[in-house]
Amino acid sequence: MATRAVTQLYDDALRPSGLRVTQYGVLAAIARQGESTVGGLANALAVDQTTLTRGIALLERGGMVERAPHADSRVKSLRLTARGRAALEEARPMWAAAQDAVLREMGTAGWADAQRRLARLLTVAVARRAASRQRGPSVRRDSSAPRRRKSA
Repeated sequence: MATRAVTQLYDDALRPSGLRVTQYGVLAAIARQGESTVGGLANALAVDQTTLTRGIALLERGGMVERAPHADSRVKSLRLTARGRAALEEARPMWAAAQDAVLREMGTAGWADAQRRLARLLTVAVARRAASRQRGPSVRRDSSAPRRRKSA
């Protein structure tokens, strides 16, 4: 619930720019890196590569990101276009205003504590996900199949 509420708060703040907070995050990450691969972005943003690819496709259609040549032709490398840089610059003060409002409400100590706790949660979640990927796909139970009870 908290994630959805915070996302909505930033989406509302960014609405005049035409960007959603997830798009803003992708553009900002590419801008920080100058050029990035989809895998590198997925790791930097701690998001599933398939989900990220769908978001990138929207940004590509909007003319905000473009593919960049890469030494390995199998690798999808991306960079911001002039339109993407302009959209990011327009949205930055909107994002900053939302961030300032959150900081005022939480206070600097509360914000620092939340960041520390969320960083720890992120570390745990990423490690668990990596461990589960190494074990391979889990066997899913058919939800329509009757469940058997264990005998005592």
